Amino acid sequence: MRRKLLPVILFFLAASAYSQEGPFARFVADSTMDHAVVSFCVKDAESGKTVFESKPGTSLIPGSVLKIITSAVALEMLGPDHTFKTIIGYSGEIDPGSGRLDGNVIIKGGGDPVLGSENFSEHYKGFADRWVAEIIKSGIRKIEGQVITDDSYFDYRPVPSKWLWEDAGNYYGAGAYGLSVFDNTYLIRFNTKDSSRGPLITAVYPEECRYELANRLAASGKQDKGFVFAAPYTETGSLEGTIPEGSEDFILKAAVPDPPLLIARIIDSKLSDSGIRISGKPSTARATQIPPAGFTAVNEITSPPLKDIIRVLNHESVNLYAEHLVKELGRTFHDKGSTQEGLSVIMSFLKEKGILSGGLFMEDGSGLSPLNAVASEQIVEILRYMRKESPNFDYYISSFPDPGREGTMRNYFRDPLFTNTLKAKSGSMTRVRGYAGYLTTLSGRNLVFCILVNNYSGSPGTLVRNIEEILKDIITNR
Repeated sequence: MRRKLLPVILFFLAASAYSQEGPFARFVADSTMDHAVVSFCVKDAESGKTVFESKPGTSLIPGSVLKIITSAVALEMLGPDHTFKTIIGYSGEIDPGSGRLDGNVIIKGGGDPVLGSENFSEHYKGFADRWVAEIIKSGIRKIEGQVITDDSYFDYRPVPSKWLWEDAGNYYGAGAYGLSVFDNTYLIRFNTKDSSRGPLITAVYPEECRYELANRLAASGKQDKGFVFAAPYTETGSLEGTIPEGSEDFILKAAVPDPPLLIARIIDSKLSDSGIRISGKPSTARATQIPPAGFTAVNEITSPPLKDIIRVLNHESVNLYAEHLVKELGRTFHDKGSTQEGLSVIMSFLKEKGILSGGLFMEDGSGLSPLNAVASEQIVEILRYMRKESPNFDYYISSFPDPGREGTMRNYFRDPLFTNTLKAKSGSMTRVRGYAGYLTTLSGRNLVFCILVNNYSGSPGTLVRNIEEILKDIITNR
């Protein structure tokens, strides 16, 4: 009996010693952590045995660490080669003599999160011009109708209801639509050189995104603290806060409030520039009921495979892509492309795989909502599942950026010790920091970890350096 108990006793003594001294103990004892909560869990990737833990079951706001769940479930359920299709064509009949179309040019969205994205610029290069060329090739010379985007693939609630108002109008808060385009982002350019006046808008791109925004921005300091306040499906809003002074060309990135309408306007303009007269104004299926006439497709664009999309999603922490994947899960498995249905699919998957789900509260797929909550042990168990059980693990782990070099990890974990020993996803928002991923110790041991910190009062840089010391200690001594 004593022999059986000895390894267990030694294990708990080691864990206790580690908790009472060393980088983690110094971290939580710091005055900047007086009002903070930390959930930390490290397990052996193979056996699942706990290496170290501190409040592993405490649910905290994860920030973008939540994408670890969304991307894992999407890979498992949709598959790495899953793609999205966008189709352009027309309804009605073309008069062969005059080339007049009595009907509409229709762009059918298929939930592609990356259509026209700069992250996949070569894949989509010139796609709008190709669409116009195919319409002309079909014999259309005049349109007695409209250019209409069919954006009904997803529901018409593009922004999760639990997001903050200050996020929704900015590029990182862009909603997921049945047809998204250009990362649902547009650029507002400013000149802030003249201190006697407020920031001057010098250009907007795309030009079709010149919305009515009350400019209440001020130029001050060197930091970007500017926000766009605008709701989906509107063309009014305001610019608030401060942007850096003394710049000839400062760029503020904003969320396109109606991407389906934007692409309809762009195609309408290109067709008009090509000499095709169009009687009606561009619109969308949400705003204009599409007559149930026959549809003739003239061109189809297929997205890159999901494995490539998820690589960018986790490398650059793109909220839009995560929200699209949640809706795609709902559309594929519950026949309803909504956030709620997609989250239901995710929770069912976790339950089926026996992964801890009590205390997991998901309000979105990206982690942008401050009402999300997850425990570090739950993230660790998902990471373990992907390593031990998933045939897609190679795609999954390659989506985590290399520390000190890539994506959201490029400015952190630059110590050479982390090279080839750490692959992790970060998460951050106001008073929230988190890291989770895979560790390989110097002794060759494979570990999975997650550390979540809420409500710290120090600087983010100092907090991250403390986490770096904790992980370095584990890599070196475990």
